[in-house]
Amino acid sequence: MKKAPIGSVYGFLGVLGFSLTLPATRLAVAELDPIFVGLGRSVLAAGLAIALLFVRQQPLPAKRFLPQFALVASGIVLGFPVLTAWSMQWLPASHGAVVIGLLPLATALAAVWRAGEHPSPSFWLFSGLGSILVIAFALSSGSGNLHWADGALFGAVIAAALGYAEGTVLSKQLGSWQVICWTLVFSLPLLLPLLIFLGLPDFASVSPSAWLGFLYVSWVSMFLAYIAWYKGLSTGGIALVGQLQLLQPFLTIFAAALLLKEPVEFTTFLYAGGVCCCVLLGRKIG
Repeated sequence: MKKAPIGSVYGFLGVLGFSLTLPATRLAVAELDPIFVGLGRSVLAAGLAIALLFVRQQPLPAKRFLPQFALVASGIVLGFPVLTAWSMQWLPASHGAVVIGLLPLATALAAVWRAGEHPSPSFWLFSGLGSILVIAFALSSGSGNLHWADGALFGAVIAAALGYAEGTVLSKQLGSWQVICWTLVFSLPLLLPLLIFLGLPDFASVSPSAWLGFLYVSWVSMFLAYIAWYKGLSTGGIALVGQLQLLQPFLTIFAAALLLKEPVEFTTFLYAGGVCCCVLLGRKIG
């Protein structure tokens, strides 16, 4: 197989893992503090990372990579998890799925800045149109006004895009699974004391469904999905493979309806479909 198809396969596996993140987060924050969910998921995932690094006997990365790891951590360990967990207290997962549809465009912009990629003009045209649809959806579903939780989601998009691009640059030098593992390990000395300081929940009072959501975002969203995602981005190109996240709104909306019994309006599918069509056309024509 050529590199691009292999990258797309890994990328799709990453998207598949990410697609349940918002519904699982909704389950978790129904009973757990959103800050605990946002930070705790990385702490729990760090346990898997330490075990994998130990088994594979990986040497410490060179000190020159530490600033890049810090940028990755600020995006995918702190920014995206905390902002999405907070927003899921106020917005349906299906709504968040469409707003997160801005990620492909934001990731492409980050790819130009951090990785020197140059998508075609048609790519930018259709990506821009897709972004306008996302903003229009957020406005229409909020009765003409953006909810402040939408601001958190937009911030999460920017944070994730930067983390994706910088993590991909590192992946080409260190390997995809090594990047997410070391990012989690390097973040642990900050996250664990902070989590304890902010206070731990009453574990016995939390229902199994909330813990299941928390475990999913910890072990799948924060660990396994990132291994596949960084592999796909580094193999097939950040901007190109990043567009596979256009499938994510559909998968997330379906999961939210199935798992959370969220009502899904027909207009949600129209907006999500419009976003997907715009960037898919940008890829095909470009």
